[in-house]
Amino acid sequence: MDFKRHILITGGAGFIGSHVVRLFVNKYPEYKIINLDKLTYAGNLANLKDVEDNANYTFIKGDICDFDQMLALFNQYQIDGVIHLAAESHVDRSIKDPFTFAQTNVMGTLSLLQAAKQSWKDAYDGKLFYHISTDEVYGALEMDSELFTETTNYNPHSPYSASKASSDHFVRAFHDTYGMPVIVTNCSNNYGPYQFPEKLIPLFINNIRHGKSLPVYGKGENVRDWLYVVDHARAIDLIFHTGKTAETYNIGGFNEWTNIDIIRVLIKTLDRLLGHAEGSSDHLITYVTDRAGHDLRYAIDSTKLKTELGWEPSLQFEEGIEKTVRWYLDNQEWMDEIILGKY
Repeated sequence: MDFKRHILITGGAGFIGSHVVRLFVNKYPEYKIINLDKLTYAGNLANLKDVEDNANYTFIKGDICDFDQMLALFNQYQIDGVIHLAAESHVDRSIKDPFTFAQTNVMGTLSLLQAAKQSWKDAYDGKLFYHISTDEVYGALEMDSELFTETTNYNPHSPYSASKASSDHFVRAFHDTYGMPVIVTNCSNNYGPYQFPEKLIPLFINNIRHGKSLPVYGKGENVRDWLYVVDHARAIDLIFHTGKTAETYNIGGFNEWTNIDIIRVLIKTLDRLLGHAEGSSDHLITYVTDRAGHDLRYAIDSTKLKTELGWEPSLQFEEGIEKTVRWYLDNQEWMDEIILGKY
């Protein structure tokens, strides 16, 4: 079958990546979707069981740091578009092991860029390298300050955010130096189905379900902007097809919550759905020593994306949390297999 486009999605077996792969495979049968994933601890092909047999979908196990493999993949599949999500993403892990984050997030991105450059031979018509980044590259906001915009200066504070900031600069440098068509987006905290349970929301859903403690950094006053992962996938689709080359777009949910307030919403929702008395899980909250370099507040301004491309989130936080909690309760086997390492 001749396909209209050949799209490489890196990190497609991960949390956000699996939602993007599913959307593109189902929405664009005329596209060939190549899902590249190393299948580290956060990659799980069970996330994509529903599309694994589709004619326009192919999975490749590989490491973005392996330049020879990346170049061969570009040439074999005649890749003309890249949606780059593969990354080490957990801040706590980056504090313990910064080398891995620099290797994957910086050198892996550079490997992909160079493979694209050599495969495309500087003939960039109809090509696009779309790089997904994070709001953490901007640093921290004070409680009463303005939101992050696309022109906010970079000021990363953790090894994770520093590695992502570096990869962003490499992507833009390949545009400025070689003329490669690129787009960078910076998103806020994602939540929803298929998220690896080291992250706050699935971790605490699972802990509440099993009556385990809920460890809260500091006083739980850190603020994050939360974006439902399906809305993020919708934004990526829109930007990939209609975004302007060399532009940056911020993707946020306009949903600022303190960590402790999120936890109380989770407790209230789970107590209701599990048939417990309201607030009966409050005693599980345990305050622990704050994380090193823990930024107080992140908050994304998505006005540019809304004004120029017409995107806005479809769900507010309480509605998204309800859908998310119900999904994890309905898919307890998925969670249990991850906890036990069976996947």
